[in-house]
Amino acid sequence: MISSVSEPTKAPRSAHRHKPEATPYVDLTRPEWSALRAKTPLPLTAEELERLRGLGDVIDLDEVRDIYLPLSRLLNLYVGATDGLRGALNTFLGEKGSQSGTPFVIGVAGSVAVGKSTVARLLQALLSRWPEHPRVELVTTDGFLLPTKELEARGLMSRKGFPESYDRRALTRFVADIKAGKDEVTAPVYSHLIYDIVPNQRLTVRRPDILIVEGLNVLQPALPGKDGRTRVGLADYFDFSVYVDARTEDIERWYLNRFKKLRDTAFQNPSSYFRKYTQVSEEEALDYARTTWRTINKPNLVENVAPTRGRATLVVRKGPDHKVQRLSLRKL
Repeated sequence: MISSVSEPTKAPRSAHRHKPEATPYVDLTRPEWSALRAKTPLPLTAEELERLRGLGDVIDLDEVRDIYLPLSRLLNLYVGATDGLRGALNTFLGEKGSQSGTPFVIGVAGSVAVGKSTVARLLQALLSRWPEHPRVELVTTDGFLLPTKELEARGLMSRKGFPESYDRRALTRFVADIKAGKDEVTAPVYSHLIYDIVPNQRLTVRRPDILIVEGLNVLQPALPGKDGRTRVGLADYFDFSVYVDARTEDIERWYLNRFKKLRDTAFQNPSSYFRKYTQVSEEEALDYARTTWRTINKPNLVENVAPTRGRATLVVRKGPDHKVQRLSLRKL
């Protein structure tokens, strides 16, 4: 941690000295973290940032400069170090060059409405500017939600977004195939407009340098198999992971504000699954949003999402204004 140095105050001989609690993380304030960007140039314009920003997210170029440029620099260093480690392993195994080009995989986790999608898109834009790894793909786990018909058949529509509402085996296999260096891997496509998987449509990923996987539950550990054995989980394929954190009260407020904006924009589309909430009063629509938060999104956050925070390489903590205040980086 970077910090100012001052003359320590001598404690009385009788005072008990307490060692700081051991932690796998180093905590950094915003200024301390910002200083770590060194001379990394800012490759984005205000217009580009506007296209990347999520609805309701107030991120600006100062935020990109202070928070995400240092992160892109750190990730660039991680990619290089991982390539070096892989080369050392290949040499040890007598397989020089056989494992070259394995994609570097980054997981981005956090609650609904916390801004993780914007973080993922920003990382994709920034990392693709580094000459060492221009091909950066972004995949969200929404595409691996079970189709609405299947959710209804299993009685899971009110649990959409919970771990059991995903085809976790297909998601893990998708990332495993990319990590294995397959030339072409496909994934289902999810539409927020129709609130369902798009029939007969696939996303194709072709040997990226970096893959970013963004979603609520990407840091969840694997469940034991029927035989009781521990299986390989999605997060086991990550080389780095980010958890976007904030107080629950702030996330709820952001969620409701985003719902109001969507009601005035995307929900107006005649094909929108949520168009019905434009046909009632704003207060009635907000009552629905509050109920959804209280019965689905908050329980999922508390029970499933937040407990995975300690598995992340980097925890990014936002304040009430969406600005990042502190960061915790896992020590090597």
